Amino acid sequence: MTKNAIVLVTFPFNGFAASKVRPALCLTSEIGKYQHVIIAFISSKIPQDLIDSDLIIHKNSDDWEGTGLTVDSVVRLHKMVTIPKSLIKRKLGVINKKVKLEITKKIMRLFDEEE
Repeated sequence: MTKNAIVLVTFPFNGFAASKVRPALCLTSEIGKYQHVIIAFISSKIPQDLIDSDLIIHKNSDDWEGTGLTVDSVVRLHKMVTIPKSLIKRKLGVINKKVKLEITKKIMRLFDEEE
């Protein structure tokens, strides 16, 4: 099962001209016969101006334990992408139940937000 796992994947940037291996949060288990997974970008560069869809995981906090992350990180839920499971390099860890509930709330707000 992939859902709730923090994994390493190759992320494109600069208009798909280059890529880097970065951590990501698996938001789903494998979907369909092609084994796609929806993931959210994780960054160690925490922006000064956080937005509602960002979730910080602080090093050495209860939320950080078991994630496999090595520094304070931010899950950027507005940066989602669907990838084949085969692009996952390896699993780093998993999020706990409290973080999972907060992620779910933030995703619901992200998609339910009225303009």
